This record gives sequence, structure tokens and C-alpha cells, in this order.
Amino acid sequence: MKEPITKSNYKEYVFEVSPKSSHLKNLFWAFTVGGTICAIGQGFIELYKYLGVEAELASALASATLVVITALLTGVGVYDKLGRFAGAGSTIPITGFSNAVVSPALEFRSEGYIYGLGAKMFLIAGPVIVNGVFFSVFIALLVMLFGG
Repeated sequence: MKEPITKSNYKEYVFEVSPKSSHLKNLFWAFTVGGTICAIGQGFIELYKYLGVEAELASALASATLVVITALLTGVGVYDKLGRFAGAGSTIPITGFSNAVVSPALEFRSEGYIYGLGAKMFLIAGPVIVNGVFFSVFIALLVMLFGG
């Protein structure tokens, strides 16, 4: 008979029943998928430059293109499967941000456009945006006050 779970043996029990993961395999796929996403982004930059767009604008267009493609892939359920497979490799590039905005919106769309889609869209990405804007303004004020 198995002994009952107590505070003292709980960690051992969790370790026993938790699925084991291969860190090297996870690192490999995260690096491969993340690198592929970045290479695709660079491909868009080169395409836009080839079409005559200035380099700075080509970078912005490439980012926007990746965001739109990711939003579409999230909408049809493909990007979430990629995320489960690739882990951080799919969340670190800008595509992860797009997925973080679209996923909650899709999940709560049945609650309507205002309270579902609109309210939940920035559930995950909202704090990132708020902190990004706050620290950008803070650093800009420091530069303005102390020169730079």
C-alpha cells in the first residue's frame, strides 16, 4: 500500500508524476523555430528593400507583416500548435506578441465585441504595452533633463 501524501513527501510525489522533458531537445527546437521566424522576417526586409522601400521603413513593414501573419495563423489555430512545439522560440520574436494579443480575444469573442474581444484583447499584452510606454517616457525625461 502506498503511503499517503504529506507535506514532507509532496515534492517527491510531484517529481515522480511530472512528465520529463528533454532540455536539449527543447533548446534545439526553440532556437530553430525562433531563428526561422527571424530569418523569415529578414526575408521580408530584403523583399521590401528590393521593391524600393527604404531600409528603416522596410524593417517596420516586415514587423507588421509578421504580426499580421501570426494573427491569421493564431486565428486558424496553427500558431498555438507551433507554440506548444517550439516553446520560447515562438514567443520571443514579435510574433509572440501578436499571438498574445489575438489568443485572448479569440477565447472571449463569444462575450461580444466590447466586453469580450475588446476587453480581453490586451489581457496578456496590456502590461507589456503599459510598462513599455512608461519606461520609454521615463528614459526620455531623464535624457531631456540630464542630456544624452
